[in-house]
Amino acid sequence: MRWTPALERPDLLAEPVAAALRALPAEDAAAVLVAEIDPDVADTAALVASSDVTLEESANCVLVGGRRDGEQRVAAALVRGTDRADVNGLVKRALDVRKASFLAREDAVSASGMEFGAITPVGLPDGWRVLVDGAVAGLPRAVVGSGVRRSKLALPGALLARLPGAEVHDGLGRPA
Repeated sequence: MRWTPALERPDLLAEPVAAALRALPAEDAAAVLVAEIDPDVADTAALVASSDVTLEESANCVLVGGRRDGEQRVAAALVRGTDRADVNGLVKRALDVRKASFLAREDAVSASGMEFGAITPVGLPDGWRVLVDGAVAGLPRAVVGSGVRRSKLALPGALLARLPGAEVHDGLGRPA
């Protein structure tokens, strides 16, 4: 994979992702790289099998929601590729809802402005919580979606933990 500064290749980014990167402090934006990939290998297992990206440095972002007092509460959960988000435990408690579930595909795509299978915590709507597993926050390099299936982002886990709405939660990821 050929990694280049993400802001030099806005054609490889969903518009909300590009806008979020432009809004970052210059030193943070410079730390975000993008690589073009075959959309057929956008899923974590396929990417790991076809590139030098490891499962341990891959990070998956899922959108989860639940209702409380008639209010829809939505969050992104970011865990390592080796793990699954603890939706029925930690995520449910963090959202303070009775039941948490993955957003429907159509809802996830329309609300995020990103392609399904490429949703990333970078550039999510204002006010959304981003629950980051402590293991992801500690990665020197985390590989995440770019908002489009034809590329991936690489950035320090610590930067993911500083994104707008980000909250670090140890134990968010459970071994798959």
